[in-house]
Amino acid sequence: MNRIIDITELALRDAHQSLIATRLGIDDMIPACEDLDNAGFWSLECWGGATYDACIRFLNEDPWVRLRTFKSLMPKTPLQMLLRGQNLLGYRHYQDEVVDRFVQKSAENGIDVFRLFDALNDLRNLERSVHAVKRTGKHAQGAISYTVSPIHTTQAYLDQAKRLVEMGCDSICIKDMAALIKPQAAYELVRGIKEYCGEQTRVQLHVHATTGVTMVSLMKAVEAGVDGVDTAVSSMSLGPGHNPTESFVEMLEHTGNATRIDLGRMLRVKEHFSKILPRYREFLSTVTGVETEIFRSQIPGGMLSNMESQLKQQGAADRMHEVLDEIPVVRKDTGYVPLVTPTSQIVGTQAVLNTLMGRYKVLTGEFADLMLGYYGAAPGELNPEVVEMARRHAKKEPITVRPADLLEPEWDKLRAAALPLEGCDGSDEDVLTYALFPQVAPKFFASRHEGPRNVGKDPATGASETSTPEGHPGKITGPVTYTVTLSGQQHKVTVAPYGQE
Repeated sequence: MNRIIDITELALRDAHQSLIATRLGIDDMIPACEDLDNAGFWSLECWGGATYDACIRFLNEDPWVRLRTFKSLMPKTPLQMLLRGQNLLGYRHYQDEVVDRFVQKSAENGIDVFRLFDALNDLRNLERSVHAVKRTGKHAQGAISYTVSPIHTTQAYLDQAKRLVEMGCDSICIKDMAALIKPQAAYELVRGIKEYCGEQTRVQLHVHATTGVTMVSLMKAVEAGVDGVDTAVSSMSLGPGHNPTESFVEMLEHTGNATRIDLGRMLRVKEHFSKILPRYREFLSTVTGVETEIFRSQIPGGMLSNMESQLKQQGAADRMHEVLDEIPVVRKDTGYVPLVTPTSQIVGTQAVLNTLMGRYKVLTGEFADLMLGYYGAAPGELNPEVVEMARRHAKKEPITVRPADLLEPEWDKLRAAALPLEGCDGSDEDVLTYALFPQVAPKFFASRHEGPRNVGKDPATGASETSTPEGHPGKITGPVTYTVTLSGQQHKVTVAPYGQE
């Protein structure tokens, strides 16, 4: 009898975050939902990460409505999100009550599996969110941000996995955001967790495809006893993205392992996204092949396309290789932090500034905070000279306590600031949107009634295809019906606010 390997499909979140800078609109995902829901996945990652930010910043789309849409269209398969522990989906630490409320509302609106990680692997920053998930009765998956450095040993990762299990996590995810985990390392880490934490410990492996070695890593993880893996439908895979779902399924033939995936349905999903992706070509990463130099720079998939855009805006697109050379220098100075949101953006932006302006001639506030401990404890030893530069820049002292312990209760203040904003509907969800993105939320609230904005363009005409809610609901007090136009055909989708039918 075959051992079943579970699969989490990434097409609705990390795949487009990595390939097209998170610009995929809801109306381009809706047609694939029925097949995805019936294809046999363990979970569907569809929320969290950078999607919340992109929804309100670029797509004029309410992320909570997106989540409820997915839940209504995919009721059979658990929906999964990526949550940055005490950072939630923003770029700072939030006071504990805000963390509790965000997790509760995410569960109420449709999330079943919470993948929780901290960019520094500082588990103090995960404990509150793990406990919040457990209170909702949902699945808490503790993630290890995988990286390679002189201080990141297999035993260190095993110790982290054990602490996550003891904290109450229902499963462990090895989160390899930069395609760094080589086949033997994957085998040793999966096998090690099973032996160190107990064979019953559920282990999931998340890898990107950028370096070209991780499909083999997935196979070695299967041999080591991994319970589940992350993949993306083939038309939304490879490059800075992930390994193809269909290829992984086929690879298991005659190995004594199998999946529950219906490849017939996946063919339809593949064909749908094959037609959709070209419309987003202006956001498509130029990294479409294998990049083994990432073993040195360690840039994660989602960071590549965004960094390219950043350099283009500065008229310095030709200096990408200089930035790639600078990143390891900055990373060493930070104590070898893993490069994952928000540290990937912080280190990457500082590397860009070092390249364009001279090394540490200009510091960002976020980089200073990282060096001073305001994001948590660094994995290794910090460069004391750079710490002193950060101290002078920020005009504050380094800390060693859990950063959130320094925060005063803030929910009432956030609510008081959000409610008067034009278009705010008074819900906790809107207050959370304001809490996460206080600069962006006011404009979004005011324009939300105009409906989602699809930024994809027709390859032939260059025109955008858009969807709009019928009736301009403003404050959403009842069901919202979206008329979605795809290739000239209209589709109606009705979504009710949470708690309404």
